[in-house]
Parts: sequence; C-alpha cells; structure tokens
Amino acid sequence: MFRFLVSLFNWSAPLLEEKIPMKKFLIVGLGNIGAEYEETRHNIGFKILDTFSQKGGFAFETEKLGEVGTLKIKGRSILCLKPSTYMNRSGKALRYWMEKEKIPLENVLVVTDDINLPFGVLRLKAKGSDGGHNGLKDIQQILQTTTYNRFRFGVGSDFGKGRQVDYVLGEWNLEEKEKLKERLEKSTELIRSFILSGIKNTMNTFNGT
Repeated sequence: MFRFLVSLFNWSAPLLEEKIPMKKFLIVGLGNIGAEYEETRHNIGFKILDTFSQKGGFAFETEKLGEVGTLKIKGRSILCLKPSTYMNRSGKALRYWMEKEKIPLENVLVVTDDINLPFGVLRLKAKGSDGGHNGLKDIQQILQTTTYNRFRFGVGSDFGKGRQVDYVLGEWNLEEKEKLKERLEKSTELIRSFILSGIKNTMNTFNGT
C-alpha cells in the first residue's frame, strides 16, 4: 500500500527507514542481466548477493536501475543491489541508490570478479585502481574517486592471449562448480562481517582465505 501511494503521488521515498545514516549500508553485486549470463564468471557479484538473500531470508524486487532487496542485521539497515544497467554502466545504479537512500560512501561495498586472483580467493580493499575491470572503471568515473570498498572474488586467469572476454563471460568449469557453494557461503560471511565489524577487522579475518 505504501509503495502504491509513493508511485501514485510520485514521491521518492527511501526504501530503508533509518534515522541514523551511518547505520545504512549499500551492497552492490556487479554482473550482467539476462539468463545467458547467470552462470558466468563475470556474474559472481550477482551470485554472491543471491546467496546472501537466501541466507538473510529476503527477496529481490525490480526497482529503478536494478533488482533491490532489503534486510536488517542487528539494528543496521542493508540495501542490496544488482544493477540492471549491465556491467559497463554499474556506476549509474550505484550512485542513484546511494544518493536516494543517503548512504555514506564508507558504507558502500562493491562485489565483483577478479582475474588477478586465483579461483575462490577473497580480497577486500578500501581503495585501489579498477585493474582493467569495466564495472569498476565506470564506478570510479561516476564517483570521481578510487576510494571505495570493493570485495573481489578470484576467478583465475586460465585463458590465452586475447581471450579474456571469452573467459570472464564463460561458465564455470566442473572443478569450480564443485567448490563454488562453499566459496559463496564464505563470501556471505565476509559481507556480514563488513556490516557488523567494519572493513579493517574483516580484511584481517577474510583476506586471502
């Protein structure tokens, strides 16, 4: 009913009802929309958030510029976003929801794939370059900073010269599929730790695991 009134009167009410902005968090999983991308390495950001939603007992709904789900964890309000803008325009959706919900940049976490890490290795950083990743490149351009939290999931680099695009847009091999469930669960633990314990403690606990 509330959302109906919002649409009826064209209100732009926030989805998260939280008076203390520092307790709001935005978790953005990067990926491409469409069934053909669902099981690709490049969509690990979506896949991690899907697992997080299963663990957290919430569902995603179609909202402006993406699929959005919300939950609360120990007094903290979390908005999870899977942008519908495709990977190369991820920054537009991130900025829209960050500004709409008035979430400070230090409480934003971007979840993405990384070919510079072996498969399944987790790495959390508070700043850094885009590393040639088009999604991060767009976010950096939109935010005009390289200082934002990013959670990188290693997908490995088992590809020949000039085959990087085919590799990241390719599906997991059998060995990776067998190990993926445990890695996804570990990834949700990292996100929960980021929300509850902060980035420094989470980096110390999870980086390299």
